[in-house]
Amino acid sequence: MSASPIITLRVTPRADRTEVVGRRADGVIAVRVTAAPADGKANAAVIKAIADAIGTRPSGLSLVSGHTGRDKRVQVDSLTATELAVALERLKLIGE
Repeated sequence: MSASPIITLRVTPRADRTEVVGRRADGVIAVRVTAAPADGKANAAVIKAIADAIGTRPSGLSLVSGHTGRDKRVQVDSLTATELAVALERLKLIGE
């Protein structure tokens, strides 16, 4: 069995709205959340935003690094690498 895919994010807390912005030139996915980076609120908002965007449940995702920083890595346990690629492509986050 293959390992769960991991996506790399750059998070902007205290934004005007919560949204998955898109893919940056370095391949990192930019995410904005309205939550402040206190008491894990921004991390929870990031997980929910990504889950909603890729069509899975928040419990199927786990934050594997970046708990206190803006750069985060999220493991997607609820989708295969292929399913995740399709979801990201649908969002125009990969491909051309």
